[in-house]
Amino acid sequence: FTTLVRWVRYFMFLIALLLPSVYVALTTFHPQILPTVLLISIAAAREGVPFPAVMEALLMEFMFEALREAGVRLPKTIGSAVSIVGALVIGQSAVEAGIISAPMVIVVATTGIASFGIPRYNLGTSLRILRFPMLLLAGFIGIYGILVGITAILIHLSCLRSFGVPYLSPVTPETTGYVKDLIFRAPRWSLRYRPKNTAGSNDKRIS
Repeated sequence: FTTLVRWVRYFMFLIALLLPSVYVALTTFHPQILPTVLLISIAAAREGVPFPAVMEALLMEFMFEALREAGVRLPKTIGSAVSIVGALVIGQSAVEAGIISAPMVIVVATTGIASFGIPRYNLGTSLRILRFPMLLLAGFIGIYGILVGITAILIHLSCLRSFGVPYLSPVTPETTGYVKDLIFRAPRWSLRYRPKNTAGSNDKRIS
């Protein structure tokens, strides 16, 4: 069960960071990657929309973030209702007015739902901020911009340290014996040793 939840969170992390950028890149620069039926459906939905896909995404992301912040600062009893109802009403009204396409509303809503699945608030906030430069990169040079953004993020994370421990440990530098608690959650009885970066001389866990 823990492995399943961990993979769901990994997947939601990628959606929260990359889904709007990938949508913008595919519809703007790389439509040949999409299946023909899906491409025709997206093109029909975007017919009459006055903005390019990147402007659509930025506008919807800004409105979603504004509704989220407004919901946080409203009284608890009505805050969540106002943010949810406001998002539904604004999204439906924008689609009917021809300002925003329906697929973009689906993409932004899915991204927002995925961002709620990030267990750490600070990490979720970082993803919310990083979505905007990733969107701009995707809007300018497509998939190549997304790859540039991911590379820059990985380089930055590789240079970080938390209390002297590399931020991406045990991935890099690789910590022997701790990888089985990285992708898959091994049984508790098999996790006998603590991470070498933080264990010190007493590296054996209490059984």
